[in-house]
Amino acid sequence: MLSAHQPYERFPALIKKAAHEAGAVAQVAGGVPAMCDGITQGRAGMELSLFSRDVIAMSAAIALSHDMFDAVVFLGICDKIVPGLVIAAQAFGHLPAVFIPAGPMPSGLSNQEKAKLRQLYAEGKATREDLLETEAASYHSPGTCTFYGTANSNQMLMEAMGLHLPGSSFVNPNTPLRDALTAAAAQRALALTALGNDYTPVASVLDERAFVNGIVTLHATGGSTNHVIHLIAMARAGGIILTLDDFADLSKAVPLLTRIYPNGTADVNHFTAAGGTGFLIRSLLGAGLLHPGAKTVAGCTLEFYAQEPYLDGGKLAFRAAPSLSLDESVLRPAANPFSRDGLKVLDGNLGRAVIKISAVAPGHRKVRARARVFHA
Repeated sequence: MLSAHQPYERFPALIKKAAHEAGAVAQVAGGVPAMCDGITQGRAGMELSLFSRDVIAMSAAIALSHDMFDAVVFLGICDKIVPGLVIAAQAFGHLPAVFIPAGPMPSGLSNQEKAKLRQLYAEGKATREDLLETEAASYHSPGTCTFYGTANSNQMLMEAMGLHLPGSSFVNPNTPLRDALTAAAAQRALALTALGNDYTPVASVLDERAFVNGIVTLHATGGSTNHVIHLIAMARAGGIILTLDDFADLSKAVPLLTRIYPNGTADVNHFTAAGGTGFLIRSLLGAGLLHPGAKTVAGCTLEFYAQEPYLDGGKLAFRAAPSLSLDESVLRPAANPFSRDGLKVLDGNLGRAVIKISAVAPGHRKVRARARVFHA
């Protein structure tokens, strides 16, 4: 029912056809709940949002528990689905696992127009009908919502951690390139099984280097702070211990290289047009901020991910990503970042928390206000 997952309706047939062409059989092993926090806000179901991640992990793990499979492909995009699927993949770390995205919807109404109408509605200067029309024009077709929230942060992470094919995260749904990437991902999963000469279990991809690469890329893009809790759980499922301090320490070294809504006005399609994940990974590799030798499902190290996919005579091919950003208001090289402030850990007598400094304008980082003091 979600726009982000609606394109997956076509994927089983694409995957089965690709597997058949490679001399294999693909089966649908199971399905998981896929709620959207945006739709569920204000409803009782929102109380189940984080819990759904563990239900997803358990559901996917149960689907793999019959020891019937040589490899697995995971279809998932939104907030809790991808972390849950990664936890399940870790539980069956001896199996090769490839994650297949569906891509973002094409850009609709601009973020500036959308934000302006929402503000007018909040002020009582626009009707509910005006608001509905604006939202429908913004989120108008199959695909992931185009802002850089947890769903699209998930996709960036899967690519940086080597679980997607290079450049596949933000290709729009229902396009020839998207379908070619889906078929190629299914065939890569088959190429990685223990039946061949390139056995690559997911446990060998999701090592410490992969998680560092994921966190660095998250910081560099100003991604969702929800991943502070998700990445810790994802890593723990594979026996790797991450802490809030690890996030803060890495943040000190990683510059902010993107401005994507809500941390700017551009959406993920504008980010891709400016150079996308290939340019971003190239910049971070050049600055020595990523582990270039980390394994990936593409059968190469992360260095190859400074590439972008395209169709050459109808066949999938890869070429070097742009060496220069095509729009430095959206995407910049490491030598000219938007900011060198990222995520900070806050400690106090009430507990620990994080704040994403990169999302706060410098003029708003110090607040003087009245405080009410409570004594226990």
